[in-house]
Amino acid sequence: MTDDAKGASVPPPRARQGLAAILRNQMRNIAPFLTLIVLTAFFAIVSPSFATWGNFGNILTQVSVTGIIAAGLTFVILCAEIDLSVASIANATGIAVAYFTLQDSYVNIANVPVPGWLAIIFALIACSLLGAVNAAGLVMIGIPSFIMTLAMMQIAAGISALLVRGQIAYKVPSLITFLGSGSVAGIPCIVLVAAFILLLSHVVLTYTRFGRYVYLVGSNREAAENAGLNVKLILGAVMVISAMCAGIAGMLGVAHFGSAQQNEFDTYLLDSIAAVVVGGTSLFGGRGGIGNTVVGLFVLGVLNNGLDHVNIDSFLKILIRGLILLIALIINVYAQRLREAAAD
Repeated sequence: MTDDAKGASVPPPRARQGLAAILRNQMRNIAPFLTLIVLTAFFAIVSPSFATWGNFGNILTQVSVTGIIAAGLTFVILCAEIDLSVASIANATGIAVAYFTLQDSYVNIANVPVPGWLAIIFALIACSLLGAVNAAGLVMIGIPSFIMTLAMMQIAAGISALLVRGQIAYKVPSLITFLGSGSVAGIPCIVLVAAFILLLSHVVLTYTRFGRYVYLVGSNREAAENAGLNVKLILGAVMVISAMCAGIAGMLGVAHFGSAQQNEFDTYLLDSIAAVVVGGTSLFGGRGGIGNTVVGLFVLGVLNNGLDHVNIDSFLKILIRGLILLIALIINVYAQRLREAAAD
């Protein structure tokens, strides 16, 4: 304790400001978690059918495709970049694997039947190449990621249109069918795949050198370059990772939905970005991670599922989702300003 001019005892400045500093530093993490609790409690009260184990399983299934895309997108946003092409790449990859598939276990390349697993490999190569184009435009040419991936969004959409030509494809390799629509011990495989990819991404970002480099590049790119890191290689890698996660989500999504068609994944662009941002990962890079993305996924899943359990205008649901995203963006920016003010 210290004495002021009148001799009264006052707490030390560090003690007085300790709680406020913690709240400032952790606001980005606390706000999404509180939002999740409030939404869950609200929908559980207004709709008895919401708070059931069966509906919890529905929420997990509903956010699985978004979760796979968001896992890759988290790498990109942690580097203070953005990828607007993930939904289009998911759509193009899903259509590609269906396009190559001739029957349940064969694909047709130049009228030569080959094993169906090649369709999966070809589709993965295709999405990784699209990601590599994004990476090249960003790190070699210097096109901002917003513009580069906006162009790729149109390119991937054009590939989808060329492959399906307004038609709908239904057949995919049996492995993709099982992973997208099958189950193990009553648990949908697509949920297990999403959980595995999210867990793997968390391990990479938290416990590997590459993950530390991602955070360093996002936090201070100049410092990363001065430390001898190949910043361009890291940025290129996260763009490819994002595209490959989108491609996996696209293939499994096609099997889960039961068909491959143009514009099937359009809504997943906003959902995947919202999951990362609503969860608290900083748009300015270097703060957040897969844990935040998981919380964001549950916030969106509970919100979308809960709105379906209450009697509300379907168009109003879109407005509510947009408002939730806007609030998350405001918190994100405000938290960044508080951190910068504290640093000064």
